[in-house]
Amino acid sequence: MDGYSAPTTPKPPQISEMFQKFALAFKTKTFEFFADDDNNNNHLSDSDGFSLLDSTEDFITDQKVVVIKPDPPPNSSSSINNSFRNETIDTQIADSLISSVFAAVSSFEASYLQLQTSHVPFVEESVKAADRALVSHLQRLSDLKRFYREFRKNPNFEAGLSLGSCLEAQVQENQSKLRTLETVSNRLQEEIDEKDNEVSTLRKKLAEIQWANTKLSKKLSGNLNSACDVLLTVRVFDSVLHDAYRATRKFSKILIDLMRKAGWDLDLVANSVYPDIDYAKKGHNRFSFLSYVCLGMFRCFDFEGFGLSENEPLCNGGTCSLKQLLEHVSSSPMELLSRNQNSEYSRFCEKKYQELIHPTMESSIFSNLDQNEVVLNSWRSLSIFYESFVSMASSIWTLHKLAFSFDPVVEIFQVERGVDFSMVYMEDVTKRYNLPGQTRVKVGFTVVPGFKIGRTVIQSQVYLSG
Repeated sequence: MDGYSAPTTPKPPQISEMFQKFALAFKTKTFEFFADDDNNNNHLSDSDGFSLLDSTEDFITDQKVVVIKPDPPPNSSSSINNSFRNETIDTQIADSLISSVFAAVSSFEASYLQLQTSHVPFVEESVKAADRALVSHLQRLSDLKRFYREFRKNPNFEAGLSLGSCLEAQVQENQSKLRTLETVSNRLQEEIDEKDNEVSTLRKKLAEIQWANTKLSKKLSGNLNSACDVLLTVRVFDSVLHDAYRATRKFSKILIDLMRKAGWDLDLVANSVYPDIDYAKKGHNRFSFLSYVCLGMFRCFDFEGFGLSENEPLCNGGTCSLKQLLEHVSSSPMELLSRNQNSEYSRFCEKKYQELIHPTMESSIFSNLDQNEVVLNSWRSLSIFYESFVSMASSIWTLHKLAFSFDPVVEIFQVERGVDFSMVYMEDVTKRYNLPGQTRVKVGFTVVPGFKIGRTVIQSQVYLSG
């Protein structure tokens, strides 16, 4: 046996030792894969274990294979839980804080509106209560602000302020909004009640005014009836007609003087008005001017609206015309023009002036006057010419309203040239034809128209020729 060397057995690879060192280096856990299978565990079988080490190398018998799984960092799960818990707490506190702020602001708004309402009407106790509520809400907002600052510095500090839940804060906010709406509703209801009282008062005043108007209307109707008995007579109409005739003669005289001062040939003008008239005297041409003015002013006298407007609604005579007559004579003509320049009387004056004094005639008369004379720019100037025209227009306007107050309405007529003179319907304006039995003469032109009131005739004044 000496000298015999026993065969040496190759040393198996130290795989187990390597894995043990690897596991100790990384502080791992080990799981055995060659444990016996049972119904409760899902371990691998022996054959499965060897298949994991399938390689060209020799199999190692009775060797356990381990799988290495790194351990998680120390205290990792606890730190994650703590971080999640802290974030949850911060979110809950923030939500509660915001809800509390909104609830405090809504309460402040409701209390402030209640304070304003308590001043009108002033109620001392309500004002004091609302003031105390305002102070408490401001204090609450200040506490919430202080809590927020401290919480941002130290989330773990202990505060004596109770925030409550978000739902509680929302309930408080909605209650404050309801208080605000209730206050506004009460104020609006008070205003409605006040307006109702004003409406009731105005209705009472309206009823009183209507009752007073009814009394005045009855009284006015009685006065109009009595005025009709006094005014609507032939004598009154004839008197007003004579006033209009005198005013027309005055204006015609002023117009003739202005034309003479302007250098007009009066004979030529008279002949242009009524040609081929054999005047009895030299100065009788003034009757042609008087006729021109008078007939121009009485033109459209038989129309109720005096020819002012075809589409304008006019009264139907009678009481309406009598009222207008009384209103017109109650004030001076100058005052009526200055009071309302768009009235019917103002438009009547404007229209008649444009018919009588056309622009060419006006320019010739007023521009050729001497500088020492009174300068008359137009008929609206404050002058004798203006006043005489307004007075004439007022007298004829009054006569027109009086004529349409009669029932039936007074009729107007004028005599054409060449008609035989009739003492029933005509009167010689020169007073020359007075004796009956003289040679029958013809009418040269009408100076003043005549009128017929029922069966009564007011003669027309005419100038006779031949």
